[in-house]
Amino acid sequence: MSRLKNNQNAKDMPKLEDDFMCFVCGKNNKQGLKLTFELDADIMTTQFIPRKKHQGFANIVHGGIISTVLDEIMLNLLYRKKIYALTAELAIRFLKPCYVNEKLFFTSSIEDDRGRLILTKAQAKNENNEIVATAQAKCVVIKKGN
Repeated sequence: MSRLKNNQNAKDMPKLEDDFMCFVCGKNNKQGLKLTFELDADIMTTQFIPRKKHQGFANIVHGGIISTVLDEIMLNLLYRKKIYALTAELAIRFLKPCYVNEKLFFTSSIEDDRGRLILTKAQAKNENNEIVATAQAKCVVIKKGN
């Protein structure tokens, strides 16, 4: 993503539309993960069972896949709350390996709403309820509301 400048006009901002081709949640993306998300109060959740095609080293899920789902669950939370934003900064911490064919549970929430900048956090847990990865993101708001 190119850096958004403070003096950028609204007409210069990207229009954020869902064409159902998102790699993580897009229903029309044949190569995508097709994950579904649930919003309960202020917590977004999803589940994912990575397959061999998602691995890096043998039977270990590629960190980029885990990062992608963590990024998506944070932005999807904002989107469902009618906050249209882009990730400006993403920090991931991997705590344990994630394994192929092991169900992963993801959650996200808003940490702080600073107007044009929203701080979000997310985590992934394995089937043993162990946290395997955490994330924090700084999201730049493009538009709030309908």
